Amino acid sequence: MTVTATESASRAARILSRPVTLNGLTVPNRIVMAPMTRMFSPGGVPGEDVLSYYARRAAAGVGLIVTEGTYVGHDSAGGSSRVPRFHGEEQLAGWAKVAEAVHQAGGTIVPQLWHIGTVRKQGQNPYPDAPSHGPSGLRVDGTEDATPMTGADIDAVIGAFAQAAADAERIGFDGVELHGAHGYLLDQFLWAGTNRRTDAYGGDPVARTRFAAEIVAAVRERVSPDFPVLFRYSQWKQEAYDARLAETPEELEAILTPLAAAGVDVFHASTRRYWLPEFEGSDLNLAGWTKKLTGKQVVSVGSVGLDGDFIKAFQGEGAAVGSLDNLLDRMENDEFDMVAVGRALLQDPEWAAKVLAGRLDELKPYDAAALKTLS
Repeated sequence: MTVTATESASRAARILSRPVTLNGLTVPNRIVMAPMTRMFSPGGVPGEDVLSYYARRAAAGVGLIVTEGTYVGHDSAGGSSRVPRFHGEEQLAGWAKVAEAVHQAGGTIVPQLWHIGTVRKQGQNPYPDAPSHGPSGLRVDGTEDATPMTGADIDAVIGAFAQAAADAERIGFDGVELHGAHGYLLDQFLWAGTNRRTDAYGGDPVARTRFAAEIVAAVRERVSPDFPVLFRYSQWKQEAYDARLAETPEELEAILTPLAAAGVDVFHASTRRYWLPEFEGSDLNLAGWTKKLTGKQVVSVGSVGLDGDFIKAFQGEGAAVGSLDNLLDRMENDEFDMVAVGRALLQDPEWAAKVLAGRLDELKPYDAAALKTLS
């Protein structure tokens, strides 16, 4: 049966406009703004332009905003003075204003808490004298260019994440997302390619989850019981797109189960193309498998609303508007609960408003120039 454009538009509005409750937070619809690093915060302080950037998208109907990655309070956490930080009086004051503006616009917001690990190169800002840290001192490409973390280092990073989460609740955010994806620190512990430790934080898949699970548990202890904790993870790494945490559903279950038990409310399963099946013998994508294996709520992501993945954007290429029909089929089948939108929302702050009103014919193609501005 052929589906008309009008029918697709009506279906998108109906399926994506449903509210959803994440632990103690009710989100007005199923659209999430995906975290995208923008580097428009000199000194790590989000200013009025950052506030307007997020508030504009909340006002246009995005249900849940996940901020760009924000560095936790550990000197080795980041590699740029223009990426926002989630520690420090001035930085947190800026974020409090962002949260307030998003709420006034009718949206909900969580910060993504981030430590980049060995992706950080020695001498980088904002703390150039800090060493680069990782589970085994290995970068994703296999080179040794960082300091293996001691027990004291591990405890310090766990404490930094927990403090950032407590601060997020204190200054008015609706939850937190822990960045455990894309080859950054938490993912470096999860992945055998970068975790060669022989202590309790390395070895089999369950042992490799211990660091991330302890962060989740420490966060859970510092925030209210109904405060949502999201965890973003991926198979791929920023320097190894074919890398995999798990080759089978059984391996994936071994990794996700300790994280769920530690207190994750929502998993954010990051893929480059949401429509691709994750394992042979099933059409389920990574988010679908995550929900099946854990029973937790799940956010899917990956080139939503566009016909090409984001890698081309960094090569200066745009992308045409893509169909939402496959996405809607999966959501109707309860494969996952919410969908995160990246480049399409970067290009068009009104993307959610158009989709929720059935105005799919007004959606704009993505132009890579959108990466250069904070509009």
